[in-house]
Amino acid sequence: MDCNKRPDTMERITTPELAVAFIEEQVAAVREQVGDKKVLLALSGGVDSSVVAALLIKAIGKQLVCVHVNHGLMRKGESEQVVEVFRNQLDANLIYIDATDRFLDKLVDVEEPETKRKIIGGEFVRVFEEEARKLEGISFLAQGTIYPDILESDGVKAHHNVGGLPEDMQFEGLVEPVKLLYKDEVRVVGKALGLPVSMVDRQPFPGPGLGVRCTGAITRDRLHSLRESDAILREEFDNAGLTDKVWQFFTVVPDFRSTGVRDGKRVFDWPVIIRAVNTVDAMTATVPEIDYAVLKKITDRILAEVPNVCRVLYDLSPKGPATIEWE
Repeated sequence: MDCNKRPDTMERITTPELAVAFIEEQVAAVREQVGDKKVLLALSGGVDSSVVAALLIKAIGKQLVCVHVNHGLMRKGESEQVVEVFRNQLDANLIYIDATDRFLDKLVDVEEPETKRKIIGGEFVRVFEEEARKLEGISFLAQGTIYPDILESDGVKAHHNVGGLPEDMQFEGLVEPVKLLYKDEVRVVGKALGLPVSMVDRQPFPGPGLGVRCTGAITRDRLHSLRESDAILREEFDNAGLTDKVWQFFTVVPDFRSTGVRDGKRVFDWPVIIRAVNTVDAMTATVPEIDYAVLKKITDRILAEVPNVCRVLYDLSPKGPATIEWE
């Protein structure tokens, strides 16, 4: 039987009871596979890697070594949440790497979106590789591969989290406890494991992070404005009860300025663009009608609290012809 093919008889995990049964089954399977050996996991803070980390901690405890690389392009508070949940609450064996300067220095004056993506992805692999080489006795590599990854790649996606590792970094095998689950099932399992709802229900977030929402060449001050405006948007959508009703929402700060007036003086600052979409399959997307009072409150807060911003815009473009992300 193909171990990478979901059995037709496999019941979808839709309830806490089914999730608990799945967790017990995978804990036993991981213990049998790993024994007393160590496992390495790149913990991004995304849904898949977070659920895998929590499940493996339950199965093998400190035999799991998690590495979280903060590339400086995370949303506000995300790396801090990873450390709080996994190191302080779950007592994980967690290595935290703040590589912000390293990544941002590599991205200076880089404007082309695909080039930015390649730099961010490649640098992540190098940082992870450097940390992995410092560790001794690592026998297995864990990954947050889920079933759609297998369907899309016609096989296990070895690059799902830490692709491109050098061939001389040999592991006895991969540990992929959620590889036969769909995303919604992974979320149910994460909740059964006790992970925070904010982490389990985390919105889709691109691998390059805010790097593709700070369009053009990334600058630290514009990145700061992007992170702060995004935090305000998320807070106000949550306050308005929109978090569970809108599939994805975020802000974009483009690399052009606009004339404005502040304290009676002319300024030349950035616009902030609000992007919100609803979709079923991410192949097409519609733009929700957000109550004007909510948009006005978000606008007022961004203009008052975020530095170097003089306009707030709402992107009304559906997919297609527009894409969900700006880059």
